[in-house]
Amino acid sequence: MNKYGIGGSTSEKELAKIQPLESSVKPIQKVEYKQRIHKICNLMKANNVQAIYVNAGANLLYFTGTHWGASERMVGALLLPNEEVHYIAPNFEKGTIQDFLEVEGTIHCWEEHENPHTLFFDVLKKNKINPGEIQVDETTPFSIINGLLKEKEAFKITTATAFISECRMIKSAAEIAIIQHVMNITLEVQKAAAKILRVGISTKEVENFIHEAHKKYGVSSGSYFCIVLFGVDSSFPHGVKNSKNLEINDVVLVDTGCQLYDYISDITRTYVFGEANELQKKIWNIEKETQQAAFEASILGNSCSSVDDASRKILEKHHLGPDYKLPGLPHRTGHGIGLQIHEYPYIVKGDKTTLVEGITFSNEPMICVPNEFGIRLEDHIYMTENGAEWFTKPAHSIENPFGV
Repeated sequence: MNKYGIGGSTSEKELAKIQPLESSVKPIQKVEYKQRIHKICNLMKANNVQAIYVNAGANLLYFTGTHWGASERMVGALLLPNEEVHYIAPNFEKGTIQDFLEVEGTIHCWEEHENPHTLFFDVLKKNKINPGEIQVDETTPFSIINGLLKEKEAFKITTATAFISECRMIKSAAEIAIIQHVMNITLEVQKAAAKILRVGISTKEVENFIHEAHKKYGVSSGSYFCIVLFGVDSSFPHGVKNSKNLEINDVVLVDTGCQLYDYISDITRTYVFGEANELQKKIWNIEKETQQAAFEASILGNSCSSVDDASRKILEKHHLGPDYKLPGLPHRTGHGIGLQIHEYPYIVKGDKTTLVEGITFSNEPMICVPNEFGIRLEDHIYMTENGAEWFTKPAHSIENPFGV
């Protein structure tokens, strides 16, 4: 078939058409990393916190620009109220750490047989940090936190979740520009993927195409993730063990994204390959109505919880749910996005986070109909001084998802 941009082409033809999207976006600059450190240090001083430890991973990257994956070894940074950065790392990694540093700081090293938790407190004492509250990044492995507690020092170890999330939730103009660019890329990839569909195609073939299409659009790493589901498999939000091949009149669900300059895109489109039946049309239209209701509830000053409430009110109006019952919405309405595909805030009942300028999050109130299909329309929102804006234009209709 070849209708409304669904089917009628091949992977080879569509890949040959792709040219990288032009953009002026750049990686986050050193000055912005220092601004982030300045902000969290002000939070420390205002709340009498003596230091914050950020572990290897997204939080170390956010504050210092250092790309380093978490492992069983202690690698991270102590941020002090005077805005000094003190890195802690194994001695054999010192040279590599130095290569990765974007923000200067002292690197304190430990040998393999030595205790890095003792070193942690030695660094605090040498920098005249008085006993008091030390906050630790919530992603720090329990083995490291337990090691710190065993030192029995006169410091109170607490979580840095509130301070770190307060910083990371509020995206800068540079962050939003990068996210906008990768969202633009992934939307184009979604359009191209729809064109290669044919009866019998496997989900793996579509996933491989999407990976290569992301690369052709200028993302050298390809897809950051990809979920492709056909027919009844689409009723399982994150997929099945053994996915089926495409049949005529199947629901098609494609959820994918890429990563550029550390920031991630994430878009889901759901439509039908063939002719949609009445139930498919009905649920798709309710999904679109629900997504729009969540967008309209995304008002500066509203809570994240209120956005989730708005979704569920629409579903209940149509006799779906309530709460997480099926047929209905089995999960939260959305999640924050940035350096991680799921990050604060979460658009879920009970999350009292207030929507303010700079917050970015997904709007994806999926409807699952057991033993039939699932419909998920996922686009992301960013909050401006004037209210909510879409990163990407929502899907048009079940027959013509891209409005061609």
